[in-house]
Amino acid sequence: MRPPRHGATVRDMSRQTMSAADAAWLHMDRPTNLMVVNGLLWFDEPLDLDRVREVIRERLVERFPRFRQRIAEPRLGLGVPSWEDDPEFDLDLHLHRLALPAPGDKAALQALAGDLMATPLDRTKPLWHMYVIEGYGPGTAILTRMHHCIADGIALARVLLSLTDEQPDAGIAPPAPPHARGRAAAITAPAGAAAHVAGAAVHEGLEIIGHPGTELPGLVSRGAATGRALAKLLLTSSDEETVLRGKLGVARRVGWTDRLELDAVRATGHATGTTVNDVLLTAMTGALHRFLADRDSLVGEIRAMVPFNLRPLDQPLPRDLGNRFGLVYLPLPVGITDPRERLAAVHEAMAGIKHSPEGPLSYAILGLLGLTPLPVEQRLIDVFTPKVTSVMTNVPGPRTPVYFAGSQVAGVIAWVPAGGEIGMGVSIFSYDGGITVGLQVDPRLVPDPDAVLATFEEELAALGRMARASRPPRSPSPRARGARGRTKQRSARG
Repeated sequence: MRPPRHGATVRDMSRQTMSAADAAWLHMDRPTNLMVVNGLLWFDEPLDLDRVREVIRERLVERFPRFRQRIAEPRLGLGVPSWEDDPEFDLDLHLHRLALPAPGDKAALQALAGDLMATPLDRTKPLWHMYVIEGYGPGTAILTRMHHCIADGIALARVLLSLTDEQPDAGIAPPAPPHARGRAAAITAPAGAAAHVAGAAVHEGLEIIGHPGTELPGLVSRGAATGRALAKLLLTSSDEETVLRGKLGVARRVGWTDRLELDAVRATGHATGTTVNDVLLTAMTGALHRFLADRDSLVGEIRAMVPFNLRPLDQPLPRDLGNRFGLVYLPLPVGITDPRERLAAVHEAMAGIKHSPEGPLSYAILGLLGLTPLPVEQRLIDVFTPKVTSVMTNVPGPRTPVYFAGSQVAGVIAWVPAGGEIGMGVSIFSYDGGITVGLQVDPRLVPDPDAVLATFEEELAALGRMARASRPPRSPSPRARGARGRTKQRSARG
C-alpha cells in the first residue's frame, strides 16, 4: 500500500464518525435522484490547467479534509458511517479534462451537464469530481459535483467561492503545515468567502432564509408554535397531483437563463413593497401556472421545499463542513391568474416561513432519520418528499467580479438535489450585479426546461411593467417647480 499523500498524519487516518444529519443525506441516494450538489462556472477564455490543479490542491484538498476522505460503512450495516482518509487518494482521479462536443454552445453544455449529473459517485473514493470542459465558445466551463453528505448547498457554494480571488494575479498560499490539519485546528475557510455570501445577502436583497443559532432546545419554550410546526412537517398531506409529479427516470436535463439584471428585479421589488426573492419566485410561479394550464393540469397551489439555513453566514466555514440546515414548505399559488395577486400571495407565504420553527425541527428530524437502519430511513423519507413538487434554492454570490486560476468568472449557477420522488429543482444565483436562474428536471415530467425558463423571463418582464405602471408619479422638486413656472411665464410673454 502506498503511503498517505498530502502530508496525512496518523491522526488524519483515524476515523471520524459522520453526523447523523450527514448520514441521512448519504442514505437518500437513489438511481433516480442522486444526492449530489452540482455547480457550473463558465469563462470567456481558456484556463491555465496547471494553475487550476494547483488551486484545487491547495484550496480544496488541503484545506477541507472531506475532499480526500472516503466513506467507511459500519459493520453489519448497524450504526452511523464514518469518514476516513483514502490512502490511495489521487487528485487526478477527481479532476477531469473534457472537450465539449460541437458546436460548443450552451445547448451542448446543457446536454453534457445533464449526462454527468445522472452519473453516480463511487462510494469507495472521496465523493466529488470536477470537470474542466474546454471548447465552450471561446472559453471554458467547470462542472463541480460534490455529494450532499459533505455539506449543504450554501456551504458548498462558499467552498467554491473560496477557490476564487478578487484579483486575477493573486498567488497561491503555501499549504498549511501538518500540525494545523487536525480537527482541533481553527476554522480555516477564508473570511472573504464568508463575506461574499453574508454581504451579498444583505446588499442584494436575496434573502437566505434562516436564523443561525436557532436550535431545537430553544424551541421548547415556544410551545404551541413548535407543536403546530411539528404537526405541519409530519401531517401535511401529499401535494396536489399534477403533470409535474410522477415516476422518475434516471436521466436529468438542465437549463439556465442568460444574465438577468439584478437592479431591474430590485426595482420591481421596491415598487411593490416586496423583495427580490418574492419577485423571482412569483415569476417562476407564473411560469409553472402556464406550464400546468397548457397541459390541463392546473391546480390552486403546489408546494416547494426551501432550505432553512442554520449556519452563521458571517463566520468562516469549519474544516469538516457538514450540513447545517433544515427544510420548510413554501406554498406556490399557481392557480392565481393575476400577477399582482400572485405576488402578494408569495410575499405573504415567504413572510410566514421566515420565522417558522419548521427549519430547526426538520434538521432535528433529519438527524433522527440518520440514526435509523437504512430500510427504515428510506421509508420515512418517503413520508416527507411526496408533500412537495419542487425544491427551490437561492445563493447570493459576490457583488463584484472574481477570478479562478487567474481567469474572470463570467457566470455561475448551481443545482441542489431534490430527493425521493421530487422531479424538479429551481436555483437562483446572483453574481456581479446579475442573476442566473436554473432548472434541473426529470425529462419525463418537464421535457424542455428552456421553455419553462423562457416563460419565467416573460413573467418577470410582466412584473416589471406592472410595477412601473403602478408607481405613483414623482412630485417635482421645488427647484423643478420653479423652473416650470418660469417656462410658463416666458411662454405667456411670447
